[in-house]
Amino acid sequence: MRVFITGATGFIGSALVPDLIKSGHQVLGLARTEAAVDALAAVGAEAHRGALEDLESLRSGAAGADAVIHLGFIHDFSKFAENCEVDRRAILALGEGLGSGRGPLIVTSGTGMGVSGGPRTEMEAPHPSFAHVPRVSEATADVVAAQGVPVSVVRLPQVHDRDKHGLVSLAIDIARQKGVSAYIGEGLNRWPAAYRFDAARVYHLALEKGLAGARYHAVGEEGVPLKAIAEAIGRRLDLPVVSLSPEQAGEHFGFLAAFMGIDMPASSALTQEWLGWRPTGPGMISDIEP
Repeated sequence: MRVFITGATGFIGSALVPDLIKSGHQVLGLARTEAAVDALAAVGAEAHRGALEDLESLRSGAAGADAVIHLGFIHDFSKFAENCEVDRRAILALGEGLGSGRGPLIVTSGTGMGVSGGPRTEMEAPHPSFAHVPRVSEATADVVAAQGVPVSVVRLPQVHDRDKHGLVSLAIDIARQKGVSAYIGEGLNRWPAAYRFDAARVYHLALEKGLAGARYHAVGEEGVPLKAIAEAIGRRLDLPVVSLSPEQAGEHFGFLAAFMGIDMPASSALTQEWLGWRPTGPGMISDIEP
């Protein structure tokens, strides 16, 4: 299968592309820079010059492929709402490029807000857009699906390896700047997590075995307590660990405070059943610790 991938040289994409090629797929990766072109060539993939903001490059890339995996996102949280709009337009353009009856198109979302009383599951509806989380990937995927494109969604938790840890990387930077590693209240709220290569494998399996309309959770750990994360950061940086009140959190964490107090566990039991996927990588705490 010829697969067009946005974010092909990114954190997850750079793990996914070689895996797909090893399985016999042809990969056409979106490349914004010459460095991205070279990186794709080095692993046997073809480069397609363009960018997420260049909608025509997305349409033409999708038109020349059998399937599309949309991993790309601009991770500049100072322009988060603007980048969510870029994401919305990109998904629509990719759907236009594929056209009715072709695909699949696999769209990336997040496991989002947890459900009171238990982990969020794949059967739950897309989370709504909030002022501080204006991403509408799943709602846009539904628009494309209504146009006849077979679309599925992969929801990501905090994806990590030894070098990067999703939002936890931002918490590490803040701890380094502030001289303490902090959590809010008792720190019992939980974040789901997945090892980078485990997450990439979910996209691979969704491409080959997934069903239109399905939501998949690339979740290796249902919920890691924020206190445990803060303690691991403290050990990594040799810093004291402190509890902050909700009133103190805003000043300490900045925009990240909106996420630091949220309990959002998520399950991947159905994804494992549907795709035959089994997470095997290390847990988040072991990847954070020195």
